[in-house]
Amino acid sequence: MKGFSDAERDRIREELLETGAELFARYGLQKTTIADLTGPVGIANGTFYQFFDSKERLYLDVAEREGHAVADEIVANSFAVEDDPELAIQRFMALLAEEMEENPLFMQLVAGEELEKVMRAVGDITEEEMESLQAASLAHMLPYIETWQAEGRVREGDPLAIGGMMGMVKYLTVYREQVGQYYPAMRDMLIETIAAGLTCTTD
Repeated sequence: MKGFSDAERDRIREELLETGAELFARYGLQKTTIADLTGPVGIANGTFYQFFDSKERLYLDVAEREGHAVADEIVANSFAVEDDPELAIQRFMALLAEEMEENPLFMQLVAGEELEKVMRAVGDITEEEMESLQAASLAHMLPYIETWQAEGRVREGDPLAIGGMMGMVKYLTVYREQVGQYYPAMRDMLIETIAAGLTCTTD
């Protein structure tokens, strides 16, 4: 079996992640085959397993990487540029809703059963790793929440729970077709209500 240099391994792994992100978003986990993933990268099907234990493990790594990239961008365009916590939270939630509306991979993670199937298939993921993944998804916003709490501008409480509340807008986007014409107004009211409820008015 052909061996790979470190540079080749890095390149192949990166190309598998990029190909996986594209195919999982377009077709979902179940309809994407190992051959679909390896063909564009130019490796044999069996070689795939030198890089990932399964396509589910690849899916999990793709979702984690994409999530971090999107979180960085959203935080950079909300919390990092808006000093007023209420306006920052509104902007963060609006950008998150927009990402959910336009990113099919994230919609599958929230609306479908993909992530649940992945977790069942990836048997080696520990409870500690799962907790770490969940905490990492909120880590981008925690410094801002904690600073605003210390200043008395965001309500008291577990910063992770407060960050989780901001993410609730994701679940409304799942039902936007069922909600129909009222969706934009309901989305905006949910964002305004949560932002107001999480922040404190200072005189």
